[in-house]
Amino acid sequence: MKFTDGYWLMRDGVQASYATEIADTRVNDDRFTLYAPVRHIRRRGDTLNGPLLTVECFSPAEGVIGVRATHHAGTVDSGPHFALGSAPGDAAAGKVTRDGSLLELTSGGLSLRVDTSGPYRLEFTTDGRTLTRVEARGTGYATTPDGAHHSLAQLSLGVGELVYGLGERFTPFVRNGQSVDIWQADGGTASEQAYKNVPFHLTNRGYGVFVNHPGKVSYEVGSEAVGQVQFSVEDQTLEYYIVHGPTPKEILARYTALTGRPPLPPAWSFGLWLSTSFTTAYDEETVSGFVRGMAERDIPLGVFHFDCFWMRAYQWCDFTWDPDVFPDPEGMLRRLKESNGPGDLRICVWINPYIAQKSPLFDEAARLGHLVRRPDGSVWQWDMWQAGMGLVDFTSPRARAWYADKLRGLLGQGVDCFKTDFGERVPTDVVWHDGSDPERMHNYYTQLFNRTVFETLTEERGQGEAVVFARSATAGGQQYPVHWGGDCESTFGAMAESLRGGLSLGLSGFGFWSHDIGGFEGDPDPALFKRWVQFGLLSSHSRLHGSTSYRVPWAFEDGDEEARDEGGAVAVTRAFTRLKHRLMPYLYRAARQAAESGTPVMRAMLLEFPDDPACHTLDRQYMLGDDLLVAPVFAADGSVEYYVPDGEWTHLLSGERVTGPGWRRERYGFESLPLLVRPGAVLPYGERDERADYDWAHGVTLRAHALRDGATVTTRVPRLPGGTSRPEAEGDAPDAVFRTRRHGRRVTVEAIGAPGPWHLLLEGVRADAADGAGVTAEHTARGTLLTAGPGTAELTALLTQEEGGD
Repeated sequence: MKFTDGYWLMRDGVQASYATEIADTRVNDDRFTLYAPVRHIRRRGDTLNGPLLTVECFSPAEGVIGVRATHHAGTVDSGPHFALGSAPGDAAAGKVTRDGSLLELTSGGLSLRVDTSGPYRLEFTTDGRTLTRVEARGTGYATTPDGAHHSLAQLSLGVGELVYGLGERFTPFVRNGQSVDIWQADGGTASEQAYKNVPFHLTNRGYGVFVNHPGKVSYEVGSEAVGQVQFSVEDQTLEYYIVHGPTPKEILARYTALTGRPPLPPAWSFGLWLSTSFTTAYDEETVSGFVRGMAERDIPLGVFHFDCFWMRAYQWCDFTWDPDVFPDPEGMLRRLKESNGPGDLRICVWINPYIAQKSPLFDEAARLGHLVRRPDGSVWQWDMWQAGMGLVDFTSPRARAWYADKLRGLLGQGVDCFKTDFGERVPTDVVWHDGSDPERMHNYYTQLFNRTVFETLTEERGQGEAVVFARSATAGGQQYPVHWGGDCESTFGAMAESLRGGLSLGLSGFGFWSHDIGGFEGDPDPALFKRWVQFGLLSSHSRLHGSTSYRVPWAFEDGDEEARDEGGAVAVTRAFTRLKHRLMPYLYRAARQAAESGTPVMRAMLLEFPDDPACHTLDRQYMLGDDLLVAPVFAADGSVEYYVPDGEWTHLLSGERVTGPGWRRERYGFESLPLLVRPGAVLPYGERDERADYDWAHGVTLRAHALRDGATVTTRVPRLPGGTSRPEAEGDAPDAVFRTRRHGRRVTVEAIGAPGPWHLLLEGVRADAADGAGVTAEHTARGTLLTAGPGTAELTALLTQEEGGD
């Protein structure tokens, strides 16, 4: 929201006041409070008839400093609030020192400095370097002609400083120059609106900023004052946190320690999902044909999803299968699962938090007080989406329990997970059960909805077995994975905007993300479908889903399916699904990083290469985990332009060596795309490709790429004994750990806990096995493959003199 009219003037009817100096302080060992008038105080009389802002400075966790600026403190706080955590020992993370008029609050490597004798300024520093400043108009409030009171803050931007995040946004990846409202909206992927609004941004200068306000937060990112990030809320208090890195990964680690991290999704959820699509016609024969068709074409299927019309029209949600179309749902789900071949098929069904008036549950929910009401006591209703629909009041514990019981009935029928759709268009002219502020609840509602569903799944299926497919979210929503990008068109442009949104969400603390392969609105042509399949199966989670047309791969063949070669839609879907399964030991390690430190599985390039300025603006490529660079193809002719960071990279599919830094322009057939392995990486590659959940350590191949002399690489491979979907469950075996070392011509791998045979592939290298029992060597087109028999704890390879550099 803009308040000024250029540099000198205010907008018509706007009056603004800013902290000008510091009149008094209150200092404790771990925090201090500043009392700041909004005009210069020259004499006693100046203290009368004017505002005094209270600015509290504190540290909720190491490396994080909070600022809470309040005008009038007597307002009623009705909530809701973000649930913020802290690390053990962080109760008093800050330390205050005073030297004359200088106050300094230090937390970890971050400091806040204030000179109480000069003009009002806040300076955030690390190692003697300024990160950002609060300057002359940086703390204050403004009133608008409608009488609204807006608390505002400004933080300075340095030369070349770039801003990212603020949720899943489809506008340009770098936020500089944009006006952004944190306000949930059902706006698709082609507008400035967003399903997932998160009041957190980070910059390429070593810090992030979280605004602790669940309601509407208005940002001007260098778009009102070009050298400032301004954010404002319609409230008497504005609270924000400066989150130190210095690296982007460390910023996300600290931010997600505050707002929460995701649990690990079940391993089966990383397989391919196939949907009925939205308004298409389908019954048991249709969906059985889809599942059977995937098996007949050797395309492994992990999850089958029923979209909205599994229920009767006009009755969403009544949690009851349409009896005219699905007369025997339990039997149907059992038959579907039995028909899926070697993989265990899971079932997902669509739900939302609305109850249509025609649903038999509407009267029940209204009678029990489970629907949101207007101030006059009547049930809030409208006809958009579902005729006469009401909104479940998830602020009520009894309403949450009632809703969860409906889900338990479906789980008992054989459903395994839920697509939690909608939750954005939440009214503000209502009264909530717990008295929550309607403006704040607009954004926060999705948190309660997804939490209710996720916790129900956890209770019923067990820890580590819960997964949702959620569209809306706010700060902290990452605790209830997975999220997908919403309604996009079937175009290459929409494919690119979806990726922008996903990378933005990853920089906002979310670890797992997906999108509708092929696009949602419209019918993709075969070229687009195949390119989106590649992108989708090199994403955290992968789902084929559309609006008015099916997304089964054989619908996108050019000509006779039987005559298609490896570039056909079926062949591409088969190859990349099976590739993803082979990559599961690697992908699950990336998933662990999301759960343990908040680093997303799909990463903007700047996360892995913060010191390479060329990576700071890249939004058409990404890192999948630590070591795989993915550059989706966004053109029908297969042309692609992408950047390669420093070092000698290896194309995973072809073995070609690619040297960076530099830009590349290439053309790819449908069987491939730029998929490069980082120099020095040891990539664990699974033995099986027919399913996502298997014992990844058994028969694993360690693919070593351009190992430097003196390097040691530790590779941990989770165990899934017996094909379970949850590693590290009680009684499961510990990880298999492999340590790969290179010393001159000698490459040695030490194995701890390997359950069976394992392999080392020295990519692009010729070597021989050193003397050792149970180890064989084979020279292949991709390099030297060494095989260690069961129980082998160590193998050693000797590089040829050419490879060893001797």
